[in-house]
Amino acid sequence: MSAKRINPRLAKLHRSYSVEEVTRTLGVHKGTVRNWIKAGLPTVEGARPVLILGIELRGWLEKRRKAAKRPCPPGTIYCFKCREPRPPALGMVEYVPMNAKSGNLKAMCADCETFMHRRTRLGSIDAVMPNLDVQIREASPSLIERTKPSLNCDKLTEQ
Repeated sequence: MSAKRINPRLAKLHRSYSVEEVTRTLGVHKGTVRNWIKAGLPTVEGARPVLILGIELRGWLEKRRKAAKRPCPPGTIYCFKCREPRPPALGMVEYVPMNAKSGNLKAMCADCETFMHRRTRLGSIDAVMPNLDVQIREASPSLIERTKPSLNCDKLTEQ
């Protein structure tokens, strides 16, 4: 099961929480909160039950979330299998348009050879993938030019 994204803004700044109140507020298990305390979540000294200040809880959760982010520098795409930004294999990137202004960059990972995707605007391809040859794929003609079917199907069978 994937990890739940915890919203730090659910913790009120001017409130103190017990472990049980944190579990109800954030929707996590009490063992999770106790693991956070072991990992460095600040608590009020000498208080029983253990009390956590709301401002410290929110700050600790935001700092923890920020540390987990891995932004992609120019020339890389995030690989979900490697869990790191990686350069495309052989420097080949394909742009698949979603609409007139934006689309997906599609490339293979140089390490694990799985496909990587990155959403970008058509105008910012040069900034996102500098010094790489990006091929822009257009939709096949069969999808663009369709013949309109006859709406009167009954007359076709009678002829």
